[in-house]
Amino acid sequence: MINDGLYWAEQLKTRKISFSEYVQELEQRINDYNPTLNALVTFEKQAAIEQYEQTEGLEQTLFGGLPIPLKMLGHSKKGWLSTSGSRLFETQRSQSTSHFVQRIEQNGLIPIGQTAAPEFGFKNVTDAQIYGHTRNPWNVTCSSGGSSGGAAAAVASGMFPIATASDGGGSIRIPASFNGLIGLKPTRGTMPVGPSGWRGWQGASISFALTVSMRDTQTLFYAMRGTEAAAPYQAPQAEWGHQQASNKKLKIAFCSTSPVGSNVSQEAEQAVADAIQFLIAQGHEVVEVPYPVNGASLIRNYYQMNGAETASMFDEISTLLQREVTKEDMELMTWGIYQYGKKLPAASYVQSLQEWDLAAYQMEQLFESFDLFLSPATAHTAPNIQTDLQSDTIREKLSRMEELSTQDAAETVYEMFEKSLTLSPYTQLANLTGQPAISLPTHLTKEGMPLGIQFMASKGREDLLFQVGFAFENQQQFHLPEFYYKK
Repeated sequence: MINDGLYWAEQLKTRKISFSEYVQELEQRINDYNPTLNALVTFEKQAAIEQYEQTEGLEQTLFGGLPIPLKMLGHSKKGWLSTSGSRLFETQRSQSTSHFVQRIEQNGLIPIGQTAAPEFGFKNVTDAQIYGHTRNPWNVTCSSGGSSGGAAAAVASGMFPIATASDGGGSIRIPASFNGLIGLKPTRGTMPVGPSGWRGWQGASISFALTVSMRDTQTLFYAMRGTEAAAPYQAPQAEWGHQQASNKKLKIAFCSTSPVGSNVSQEAEQAVADAIQFLIAQGHEVVEVPYPVNGASLIRNYYQMNGAETASMFDEISTLLQREVTKEDMELMTWGIYQYGKKLPAASYVQSLQEWDLAAYQMEQLFESFDLFLSPATAHTAPNIQTDLQSDTIREKLSRMEELSTQDAAETVYEMFEKSLTLSPYTQLANLTGQPAISLPTHLTKEGMPLGIQFMASKGREDLLFQVGFAFENQQQFHLPEFYYKK
């Protein structure tokens, strides 16, 4: 058994280690690793100690006072910085604690710091201008991924066994794949939302965590899951309550082809092939299928959502600031998405959401015949920090985005994301359909870098994702970061 979150929770609850001793060890690891990795952007040691000392009954909670970091994007705690990775909010502090963080705390997890995220979470790498690059513990010349890249680096380095994360297009599963971690994106409507941002990119974005064990993943999911009367999205209760581990034989569809026609690395294909071999050896049925939705069309609808939501966000920000926001207020990518969103007619946005619903219907039809859908989690391993995911030509177009036609702006946004999308074309589907998906750390490349596989399930069927995850874990099929193998 590795030293995961529940291991340390038990040590704390049984007083085999005191909270102050654990925090002292934690601080040493942060001092050792964070100057290189740039994973943690705040460390609230004294606030965590005070919260631990003032909270009664922690020994009765699941996690017994275990310290964890919060993602610096959406996971607000009253009085703490709330920058969203943007210089616009570099000194802003939260006026309230989000319902998600409240539930985290109710389960005995103590926030102790905040992890880096790219500006407003738009990227699959973490390089906010106000923080700089977050590096990958497996190879510090590579990115940790994004947008939960700080969280991933914090866990993969061994600083923390659990870190909160969120996923609006793969932002949990991409860094999980790049860092050899377990990354669950739950079913839409299962996690706490509010008291603001109830819709979270029209339900595409959802909060959870990055972990190193299936038991942490499963335990935290069931502890966090629930319904809120005010929440606009409610998850189907197909499987509600703790399920015992099942040994049922599964029927699994798979496809390694990129949904947008981009290049897929041989390593990603090999990761799926090895997983298939393992699954068949375990007695499961595995069937190749064509990619089940129109991925090329769907990704453009995803970008429409990004644009429209960003335009709405900046309208609200302008009202709060009592001035119009300008190009100088934000990073160039953000400006481009914002200007694109301002051009979109409402009718096209509604039509894009209807295509999301069609994709959800098509996937649920697939799940009438199959229990799970397997693909690579990412098509490639983590990119080098120096990789230019855009170009000077694209940046020039972004700088004058307000002058472009709606069609030209749409093409520019597609071009802007194209290299990033080639790295990770598989994850967005589950965000748009609302179905759960998990990245599992089953593959190491010849260069010794992790690359995950992804399973999707029908809405409300996280139990099937846990079943398959435990199957791989129990048979020592995971390749976790080096820290977790140290004795």
